[in-house]
Amino acid sequence: MDALIDLLPELWTATYETLYIVALTLFFGGLGGLLVGLGLYVTRAGSVLENKPLFVVLNLLVNFIRPIPFIIFLAAAQPLARVVTGSGIGNNAIIFTIALAASFAMARIVEQNLLTVTPGVIDAARSVGAGPIRIIFTVLLPEALGPLILGYTFIFVALVDMSAVAGYVGGGGLGNFALLYGYRQYEPVVTWAAVLIIIVLVQVVQFFGNYLARKALRR
Repeated sequence: MDALIDLLPELWTATYETLYIVALTLFFGGLGGLLVGLGLYVTRAGSVLENKPLFVVLNLLVNFIRPIPFIIFLAAAQPLARVVTGSGIGNNAIIFTIALAASFAMARIVEQNLLTVTPGVIDAARSVGAGPIRIIFTVLLPEALGPLILGYTFIFVALVDMSAVAGYVGGGGLGNFALLYGYRQYEPVVTWAAVLIIIVLVQVVQFFGNYLARKALRR
């Protein structure tokens, strides 16, 4: 317990770093996932912007990258992260790599949630002359808002997990804190302090995600 008290400043710094990493990766990865997921949905057969070649390319890309275990993806994407951020390690490289992985994971979630929208709603919009862009922004996304919120809540939890794993390759945050000051120093209290903060963080976000999804579904 004394070790944990001495490490409280580092613990709060690690908590801030985790929130910083997850917030940025959720923004960039969530935006990328939304664009790719929308691309998958609107270009599939019978959709509003049917384009089979583009759908095949996007589908193959998502299927190729999404199953790669994250710890392996971290190592594989390190040269690309070095080109983009100027370094293969550190928080900037970790944010880039996690956001890239999250984009393809989120893309499939977005696509599946958009598929839950009743086709009759889209057909009705088409029948009154709505174009593809209008259908996407006034019909498709609003109708799928509740499931999309739950999907992004799920991906937030996955991003917290990814940020913890990134501690193995020089990333900051609670994962690195638990590894450096807990596991390697044989201080289980320190390790569990980091674990408990992660659990609280996830529970708070899950609660608000569920609340917002319920509000959206009751519209």
